[in-house]
Amino acid sequence: MAIHPLATGISVHDLERLIRVEHRDPHSILGAHPFALEGCKGVVIRAFHPDAVRAEVLIKGRNPVSMELCHPGGLFACFVPRRRLPLRYRLRFHFNNGSTWESDAPYRFLPTLGETDLYLAGEGTHYRLYDKLGAHLRTMDSVSGVSFAVWAPNAMRVSVVGSFNGWDGRLFPMRAMGASGIWEIFVPELGPGTLYKYEIKTASGHLRIKADPFAFASELRPATASVVWDINAYSWRDTSWMARREKRDWRHQPMAIYEVHLGSWMRVPDEQNRWMTYRELAPKLVRHVKKFGFTHVELMPVAEHPLDASWGYQVTGYYAPTSRYGTPDDFKFLVDTCHRNGIGVILDWVPAHFPKDDWSLRLFDGTALYEHADPREGEHVEWGTLIFNFGRHEVRNFLIANALFWLDKYHIDALRVDAVASMLYLDYGKQNGQWIPNRYGGNENLEAIAFFRQLHEALYRRFPGCFTVAEESTAWSGVTVPAYAGGLGFGFKWDMGWMHDTLLYFSKDPVHRKHHHNNLTFSMVYAYSENFILPFSHDEVVYGKGSLLRKMPGDEWQRFANLRLLIAYMYTHPGKKLLFMGTELASWDEWDYQKGLDWNLGSDPMRQKFQRFLQDLGEFYHKARALWELDPEPEGFAWIDCNDAENSVVSYVRLGKKDHLVCVLNLTPVPRHGYRIGVPNPTGYRERINSDSKYYGGSNLGNLNFVKADKIPMHGFDQSICLTLPPLACLILEPGRKKRPKKRSAG
Repeated sequence: MAIHPLATGISVHDLERLIRVEHRDPHSILGAHPFALEGCKGVVIRAFHPDAVRAEVLIKGRNPVSMELCHPGGLFACFVPRRRLPLRYRLRFHFNNGSTWESDAPYRFLPTLGETDLYLAGEGTHYRLYDKLGAHLRTMDSVSGVSFAVWAPNAMRVSVVGSFNGWDGRLFPMRAMGASGIWEIFVPELGPGTLYKYEIKTASGHLRIKADPFAFASELRPATASVVWDINAYSWRDTSWMARREKRDWRHQPMAIYEVHLGSWMRVPDEQNRWMTYRELAPKLVRHVKKFGFTHVELMPVAEHPLDASWGYQVTGYYAPTSRYGTPDDFKFLVDTCHRNGIGVILDWVPAHFPKDDWSLRLFDGTALYEHADPREGEHVEWGTLIFNFGRHEVRNFLIANALFWLDKYHIDALRVDAVASMLYLDYGKQNGQWIPNRYGGNENLEAIAFFRQLHEALYRRFPGCFTVAEESTAWSGVTVPAYAGGLGFGFKWDMGWMHDTLLYFSKDPVHRKHHHNNLTFSMVYAYSENFILPFSHDEVVYGKGSLLRKMPGDEWQRFANLRLLIAYMYTHPGKKLLFMGTELASWDEWDYQKGLDWNLGSDPMRQKFQRFLQDLGEFYHKARALWELDPEPEGFAWIDCNDAENSVVSYVRLGKKDHLVCVLNLTPVPRHGYRIGVPNPTGYRERINSDSKYYGGSNLGNLNFVKADKIPMHGFDQSICLTLPPLACLILEPGRKKRPKKRSAG
C-alpha cells in the first residue's frame, strides 16, 4: 500500500500498528508535528477515528481546514503551511449518520510525567506517586482537562475509556513512557465527576476493562467505574490539630479508641434503613465519642470495596473512600470534624490481600502484576483472595504511597494494618505443598518484612506524630521495634493474646475462675515486649461469638457487674484501650453489619447506669496520669498480689512519674470483708472508682470513700490497708488523706 504524502516518515509497520490500535506511542504519529511538503515548511496535524467519514481541523482565526484520509482505517491528516509548534487547534469528526464530534486534540500535549518520576517509580521510592498516576485535573497549554497515567508494563496497548468517548478503546490510546511500564495521556475538556476505566489489550490480544488502581473516587457498587475527582479542592480547618500532632508521642498519652463500622453505627430507619452519609455521621459520632472520653475513632476500612459482607477488608479501590456514604470531600469533612473536636482518626488499612474481581487488580495487564503468578505464593486459600507481590518494587511503591496518601490527603492520624501475621508467614493458613519456602528454607516472608521496614522509614520521616498499629496474632518478635533497630517499625500492636486470655477467663463461671487464674495474670509476663493496645474488637462479637455482655456468666445483675469489671480491668491494665461500637450500649445481640446499633437500649435503666460508669471511667482515665504516663515502661506497673487464685482477687499498683494508683479486682460475686493488701502510701487511700457503686447498677458495697493505712507490713510494703471488696468489682484507690467535714458557720 502506498504511503500518503502526509504520512511520510511513518513506517508501514508503525502505521498498521496505529490502525490496529496497538501502537505504544500514538503521540509520535498523531497530533501536530513539524513537516515539510513540496519544499514548504509547516505543521502536519494527524488524527484518528475509525468510524469517521470526514474530519476537520479548527484553528482560531481561520476557516475549518479539511483533513485528508491517509488510511482507510481512520487516519486523517492535513498540512498547515508556515506554522510552528506549539499550535493550538481542535478537531471535528463527521459520521455517516450526520452527527459530529468536536473536541480538543489529546495528542498535541507533552507528557505529564518526567524522567525523575519514572526513575523513582521503577525504583519503588516515588512516595507521592498518587500525584502522578491515576486521573488528575490539570491545565496544559491553557486548556483544562484530565491527565491519566497507569502502570501496565506487559500490555500491548492501554486506552482510557469513558462516557466522553463512548467507552471506545480505539479512540484514546495512551503512550508508553519508555521501559517504565507506565502509560500516559492528557484528555482536554474533562472535569470532576467524569466516569472512566482503562481498556487494556494484553500481549495475547485479549481486551480487559479495568478500574484505575489510583482512582480517587468510584461509582457506588455494583457499578465499578472510576470517577475523576479534585483531591485538593477541600478547605481544611484542622490546622491547630495538625500542628499539635507533629509533637505528640502517644505512647505516653491517654489513648482510648472507639472502633466503628460506619455503615452500621447508625442508620436512618425512617428512610428505608439507609446508610448515614459522612456528613450526617460527623457531628453525631464526635458527640458520642467525646461523651465517653475516647481519644480516637478507628474506622473499619473505608477504601472502596464491592462486597458489603467483607466489611471493607476486601479492597478494590485503595485510593478511594467508599461512595456508600458520600464523596471524598464528605469523608474529609468527617475527619476534619473529628480533628476540630480533639479526636484522632485511625484507619484500617489492608495491604495483605485483595479480591479476585476481574475489573480490579487481578491479572491487571493480563499477567500477575500485583499478585504472584504461582498460587502457592499468590493466593490465600482460606480467604479466596490474592496476595500482593511484595518483592516487586512497583507493588511496594503502590502500597507505601497509598499509606502515605491517607495521611497526606485525608489527614488520617494512624493506620491499623490488618492481618499482619498473614503477611509475615509464607505458610499462613496453608497446608504442606501449598506454599514455597524462602531462599533460606524458612517460612518467613522476607519481602513483606522489607516492605514493612521501608513503609515505616518513609511514614515516620514524612509524618511525625502519626503511627501504625499491627493486628498481629503470633509471637513475632520486634513488631514495634524501630526499623533501624531491626524491628518491623510499628508504633503499636494489638495484644491478641491478652484479649483471648481475658475473655476466656471472664467467660468462666466465677466458681471456676480460681482454676484459670493464670489467664488473667499471664499478660504481665510479656506486657513490655511491645507497645500494646488492648482490644475488644469487632472480631469478638460476630460469627456466633455473642456480644461482650452475652459472654459474661450469671444472671442479669452479674452479667453487668462482670462487664463493668472487665472494662475496668482493661482501663487499669498497661496498654492503650480499644472498644468496638455497641459495647457502651451493653448490646445483647452480636454485631450485624446490615443494620444500625440498637440505640433504643439507651432507655433501659440498667444500661443507663452502665453508660454512666463508662463516662466516669473515661473521664478518670484522662485525669489519672498513673494509668498512662509510663505505659511503655515496666516502672509503670507493680503487682501487689497476683497469687490469690483461691479468692480470685488480684491487686496491683499503676505508677506515674509523681503519683500512683492502687487497683484491686474481686472476680467473684462473694463480698470480701477485711481483705488486707500492702500499699506504698503510709497515710491512706481515697476510693476514686468503685464499679459496684449504686450509680452504676451495683450493690453499693465499698469503703466509705477512704481507707486509712496501718503500720502492718505486707506484700513487701511497710504498711497495708484493710478493704471491703465488693462482689465482681474493681476498686481504684488514690493516695490521700481523709477529707475533714466542713465547719458550719455560726448563726
